[in-house]
Amino acid sequence: MKLGLINSAFAQAGKGTRFGLEATKKIGFDTVDIFTDPLDIDVRERQLIRTTAEELGLPIKSLSFVAVGLIDFNPSVQRFHLDRCKAALDLCYELGCENLLLVIGEYIWEQQVIPPAEQWETGVRNTRLLGEHARELGVEIAIELEPFKLSLVNTVDTMIRFLDDVGMPETVRANCDISHLYLMGIKPEEIRRMKDCLAHVHLSDCNGKVHGDLPPGRGVVPIIDYLREIRDLGYDRTVSIELEYAPDPERIVEWVTEAYEKTDALMRELGCRG
Repeated sequence: MKLGLINSAFAQAGKGTRFGLEATKKIGFDTVDIFTDPLDIDVRERQLIRTTAEELGLPIKSLSFVAVGLIDFNPSVQRFHLDRCKAALDLCYELGCENLLLVIGEYIWEQQVIPPAEQWETGVRNTRLLGEHARELGVEIAIELEPFKLSLVNTVDTMIRFLDDVGMPETVRANCDISHLYLMGIKPEEIRRMKDCLAHVHLSDCNGKVHGDLPPGRGVVPIIDYLREIRDLGYDRTVSIELEYAPDPERIVEWVTEAYEKTDALMRELGCRG
């Protein structure tokens, strides 16, 4: 497996694109994931991301993307987010990504006003439309399993059901985030059920109560147990560390380095870093 980093760690600390990519390479990561919105960056930023990564020999594996409007009840909002997501898929193609990491959002109004089945079907229908665009580009979509009680996809059961309903197994696949699994009470062995659909992995730690995205060892997640199951699936793609809102942005390099060293040690202990 390759060890990557989502570049939001540096972006949220106020560091520029080049600084973040150069630091990612210097620390020792194999790959990088980009967190950006194609509607918020210009052609110069797009070129900076691509050319800097190429210069560094740092493959861009995934574009992390949140599109909760895909399941909005307003058709106009859905259309906007479909176009926005297609632009993100185009950026994936431009950057040479393997996948678009897609967060599709949550049920609104506590599932009381709009029937949950209707909102679910909206998500399925729009993801299928995006899957057709992704397939034309040769890019995958990886649906993220979220750790929130009203998220459409927040358990292995809902992940499998959602992917089955979309019905595009070669294109629309699964992401698993290790700390999200732990927060939802999903045991490591349940990962086995995603063997045939797992496209991408996120890794971080947390306090076991709320979303945290901490470096491994700063929380309570038995990360090595989840990684062992992922390894035993035969998964040989990218595990990307996700770090958010470092407590001291001025020491972000140390924060990221700590996460890298801890994760690298776990992967080497399991014999899966390569």
